[in-house]
Formats: sequence, structure tokens, C-alpha cells
Amino acid sequence: MILFVRDLTVIDFSYLCQQRGLLGESYIVDVELHGELNATSMVFDFGHVKKVIKKAIDSLVDHKLAYPAAADCLVQQQQDDTHILQWHSARGLIQIASPAEAHVAIPGHVIDEQSVALFLTEQITPLLPDNVTALKFQLRTERSNSFYYHYSHGLKKHDGNCQRIAHGHRSTIEIYQNGMLSPRLNKYWTERWQDIYLGTSEDLVTPDKLQFIKAAAQDHSFRYQAPQGWFEISLPQNHCEIVPCDTTVECLADYIAGQLQQMEAADYKVVAYEGVGKGAIAFS
Repeated sequence: MILFVRDLTVIDFSYLCQQRGLLGESYIVDVELHGELNATSMVFDFGHVKKVIKKAIDSLVDHKLAYPAAADCLVQQQQDDTHILQWHSARGLIQIASPAEAHVAIPGHVIDEQSVALFLTEQITPLLPDNVTALKFQLRTERSNSFYYHYSHGLKKHDGNCQRIAHGHRSTIEIYQNGMLSPRLNKYWTERWQDIYLGTSEDLVTPDKLQFIKAAAQDHSFRYQAPQGWFEISLPQNHCEIVPCDTTVECLADYIAGQLQQMEAADYKVVAYEGVGKGAIAFS
């Protein structure tokens, strides 16, 4: 017997790629549980799927920075409770210092749907009862005909896991100019924010202000104190855009609308998503 749950949850996280650098991603999670019926004539109670499996996924990967543990371009160290990563990508050196719980090591050389699914299977299977003989995850991106971009950010004022300085999303965007959907502007914005890190201007610092990272002067460095601890990140300038606001989806939608108004006077409606099925709408 197979029990399945489609769209169990969405994993919003960032990961390190040797070619693309740091990028945000959103995976929709489907799960199958194979096994025999238990004393209640179930493979597994649907209510427990969320209590056990979704909770474990949220704890293991969601809103974290994932990195491939076997990658040759990775250097890491630990200082007390701070985990420091150096990632030598084709786009340049990326350095991140965060509390250890903000990072997750995925076995293998790359982060993709298959490696994350295998990691989840290995970690969560021991949590299930003996009548469940196999656990299978399918991770997939949202099917969309719209334009989208991958972005990473951190929200220092957030009281949950969004405060982590390098987590992210794969996000659709819809820009309307004078009431009409504008493929030209959607294309422009997705190219502008392709695999981008969005940093808040008030968190931008010079390299000498960093505690755990030795950054180059030509890179952009950000730091902040949040409820979960001290966070730092340094990355090439062409890998990020500095915005004069917090990087909540509400502020980002408003920022895009304002930028568009500066480029060309018109009436704009910006529908900006934060991952799958949620976001904000701004007008200019």
C-alpha cells in the first residue's frame, strides 16, 4: 500500500553552486509512504504526516543555507557557535558566517532536487513506525509560464528563521504597465535579479567591521545582530544589489515599482512572489 501527500510543503532556502554562486530556491514537496496497514487500517495517519514529516523538513532544510559537503571549492571552520563557510565559485569568493543551525550540509558534490530528497529520506525514515517500509520524496519547482528570479536575503528584524542572512526563494514576478502585462519589463527584472543577493543598505559595512570574515575591499559585506545570533556575509559586487529598505516581499515590490517609475513614467502594478503562492502587490 502507498500513502501519498501532494504539496506537503514548500522548502524555501538558499544553496551554494560552483557555477552560479549563491542562489535562492523554492522546492514543492510531494511524499509517498510505502508499507503495510497498521492496527488503525492506515499506513500512516495523515495528521501525523504534517506533525512528523513536515516538521522534520522545516527543521532540516527550510530557511537554511545548504552546501554540498563533498565539494572541492568549500572551506569551512567553526568558532564557538559560529559556522564559517568560504565558497570559491565561478562568480568569485562567497563567505558566510552564521550560527551553526542556519547552515545544512548535504552529502555529495551538488545541491539539486535529487540530493536534497535523498538527504531528507535518510534523515526522516528513522522517525517513522516499523510498518512503513519505504519513504520517497519528490521535490519540484513551481510550474509557471511567468518570469521568475532566484534571490537570497536575510531579515534581521524577523523573529523566526527568515532572520538568517542567506536563505532565499525562487520567485515569480508580474509587472503591469498602464494596466497591461509587460513581458519586456518582466524579462528585464528577471535578468537584473538572476541569482541575486539582496542586501539592505543599513547592513552594508566595510571589511574591517566584520568579526569572522576577511573580506576584500572590492566585495560587498553585510552584517547584523538578530535574535538567533550574529550574521555576516561577503560576496562579489556583481552578485548582489543593495536596496534602501528591508528585503521583505512588501518592500521589494514597492522598491521595484519605484525603480520602474524612475525609468519610465507610467502606472505600474508589481506582483512580487516570495516563493510559491504568497507575495505582495505594489502600485506606482
